[in-house]
Amino acid sequence: MNVTPLEWWITIGVTVAVLLFDVIVIARRPHEPSMKEAGLALTVYVGLAIAFGVWVSSFHGGQYGLEFFTGWLTEYSLSVDNLFIFIIIMASFKVPRVYQQEALMIGIILALVFRGIFIALGAAAINNFSWVFYIFGLFLVWTAYGLVKSYRNHDNEEAGDNAVVRFAERHFSVADEFHGMKMAIRIDGKRYLTPMFLVILALGSTDLLFALDSIPAIYGITQEAYLVLTANIFALMGLRQLYFLLGGLLQRLVYLSLGLSVILAFIGVKLVLHALHTNELPFINDGQHLDVPEVPTLASLGVILVVLGITAAASLWKTRNQPPPQRPDDREDIPQH
Repeated sequence: MNVTPLEWWITIGVTVAVLLFDVIVIARRPHEPSMKEAGLALTVYVGLAIAFGVWVSSFHGGQYGLEFFTGWLTEYSLSVDNLFIFIIIMASFKVPRVYQQEALMIGIILALVFRGIFIALGAAAINNFSWVFYIFGLFLVWTAYGLVKSYRNHDNEEAGDNAVVRFAERHFSVADEFHGMKMAIRIDGKRYLTPMFLVILALGSTDLLFALDSIPAIYGITQEAYLVLTANIFALMGLRQLYFLLGGLLQRLVYLSLGLSVILAFIGVKLVLHALHTNELPFINDGQHLDVPEVPTLASLGVILVVLGITAAASLWKTRNQPPPQRPDDREDIPQH
């Protein structure tokens, strides 16, 4: 795929401009978006992603367009799992709803930064070491096993279990109340961190861990760094609106971890097959390529769509008799941490 420097700069420039616009608008009027506002914004972001995929197909070829859509869908499904952890963090710290947009915006910006770094590192590793696909593939299979194990043990991640947050709480003075989006304040001449600082810390460290999963996964779909970057950008851009649009409905996706484990394991096996097909390790087949089948992108897209569809349908059927979902942080008063 021949991506010109102009395309790279336009992509990065537009992304930064959209993020700055969001930050300025939210900073001027902190609020909880209405269903209409969130739905309209999410529709725009999804529409832009589809339009971009069509443009890639038209100007760079249908195969690359297919790789973008498959990668975008994969990253979007992983981002929904990320979103569920965001909900847990917000509820655990009892973040006032009026400040949640800003906190999520910062979390998304951090996610883009971390993923950008890992995308660059992944591209460099792939270009210099063909055996890195073995590592990516086995890592995804291990991650899939971890998701299944977590589901079977009914593990729930809490913000307080975050090692980075625990370190900050032990070594710094933390105020009891939120003070808007301020990260630190002075009380009686002494400097305190605010609970919002811990929220951002929890979101950032969570973003870092999710980047470790998502980047190898999408490199299993496409090795084009430009498509990897843009798929991540479009997957994350509408995440804030999805948070407010779906709210407690996400908690009804009880089989999401199992569905994602199947997808990650599938991509992991796909990566190992690709590594065997391009093998250069001397202790495997004397450093010669192995004639193994490779999974085409169209088949990958089909598997991902089917797994996500079954996961969603089974989850909603399982929770069909539950009461209407409520937001885990559904409260009006500004609570203390």
